[in-house]
Amino acid sequence: QVQLVESGGGLVQAGGSLRVSCAASGRIFSINLMAWYRQAPGNQREMVATVTSGGSTNYADSVKGRFTISKDNTRNTVSLQMNSLKPEDTAVYYCYAAVDLHPYWGQGTQVTVSS
Repeated sequence: QVQLVESGGGLVQAGGSLRVSCAASGRIFSINLMAWYRQAPGNQREMVATVTSGGSTNYADSVKGRFTISKDNTRNTVSLQMNSLKPEDTAVYYCYAAVDLHPYWGQGTQVTVSS
């Protein structure tokens, strides 16, 4: 079994920065893709950023230029640096990993941006 444990998040004022991180552990042969999703109250879960095993990244239009996803293959971790945060970025942020072609989700971490 594989576990994803998130850390970081919290409360920040608009314009500020936060970093969330996620560590994968357990029986891992290869991680095909890691990503961050988010879900605000009343909304569907949406993709924020993805990074493949080869390092290719993809971002939602709403966060391009403000968020940066990065990964450490040796530690099986992925991080999301969030700058210039806006109140509309408030959500529960979930880590996602495709491990040996199986999907796994973290428990989520709250990010709240005050105006």
